Amino acid sequence: MTATLVLEDGTILEGKAFGAKTDAVFELVFNTSMTGYQEILTDPSYRGQGVLFTASHIGNVGINLEDDESAKPQVSAAVIRSLSPVVSNWRSALSLSDWLEKHNVPAISGVDTRWLTRKLRDGGTQKAALSTKGTSAEALFKMAREWAGLDGRDMVKEVTCEESYHWVDDEGMKWVAKMQKAEGGRQNMVNRPWSIVAYDFGIKENILRHLSSYGAHVTVVPADTTAKDVLALKPDGIFLSNGPGDPAGLPYAVKAVSELIESNIPIFGICLGHQLIGRALGADTHKLKFGHHGGNHPVQHLPSGEVLITAQNHNYCVSEGELNKNEVEITYKSLNDESLEGLRMKNKPVFSVQFHPESAPGPHDAHDIFGEFFEMLNNK
Repeated sequence: MTATLVLEDGTILEGKAFGAKTDAVFELVFNTSMTGYQEILTDPSYRGQGVLFTASHIGNVGINLEDDESAKPQVSAAVIRSLSPVVSNWRSALSLSDWLEKHNVPAISGVDTRWLTRKLRDGGTQKAALSTKGTSAEALFKMAREWAGLDGRDMVKEVTCEESYHWVDDEGMKWVAKMQKAEGGRQNMVNRPWSIVAYDFGIKENILRHLSSYGAHVTVVPADTTAKDVLALKPDGIFLSNGPGDPAGLPYAVKAVSELIESNIPIFGICLGHQLIGRALGADTHKLKFGHHGGNHPVQHLPSGEVLITAQNHNYCVSEGELNKNEVEITYKSLNDESLEGLRMKNKPVFSVQFHPESAPGPHDAHDIFGEFFEMLNNK
């Protein structure tokens, strides 16, 4: 069946429908990763977005039961060049198309993704609507233009857990620990089983695996948990997770982070967690032209000059100029656009990165940043 994709500027693209037969409206972003489509599609940070894959062929290894970053696909739609006609992998449980259909996510193949990526790169992210059930282009254009978009919205409430829970995943933890050992990681620096409270703003499961692999006892709490309730758990450390949407739409989270910073308990933030720390420290956040989405983004560690290849997934960025440089050290910068990618407080045990050091399937350059968190706990 024919699928129709319409952008808010009136661009109309047709292709072949797969996945669910439905309509969807979303913010269209492109991802430059060559592998890991299952991890991308299940990343809660993509809530409210449709993903345009720049890799030409998608679906060749199907979907397995181990590589999810959350319990289901979180994207609103998938846009690809070519859907593999063959699924071949020993772990595969079902095809990409069947999996998307099961979870009511529409997708389109046969799109000139190179042309569309360049359009978004040059003109910026756009709202879009996709139909895999025959809705007219005119109706889709109206949907895209009238959709409120993501700016200023609280998308975290759609992906956070409903109640607190203790993370248990022995097999995943063992896999990450084995991988860290092979890479010369810092798990040997842990001198006791630390108690970590992790805020779930849309947390990826591989983050929880990494925290657990250091021997930590991890308690995951909902995004609206107050600082008072977190401190009542008497944590040794606090983790602020990734998540979808605009950090400006989360004033309650910024308030909690501000209070937790004053507690002097070590805090580590990734992606949205990094942005919330930035806002708690008085900085604004702004929207990037087309965001950073992919597994090949170079960042530089400013104190050492070392360059890491990182995985990233964000549309918003901390505005560096509003940070108090007497209190905050800028630790990482993007080598693509010079945007802020990491910070550390000078007089409190607080640091954060914009990229994803837990990245699965890779790259693995930044895995050791988790070790820095536990080193901070050991030294407090």
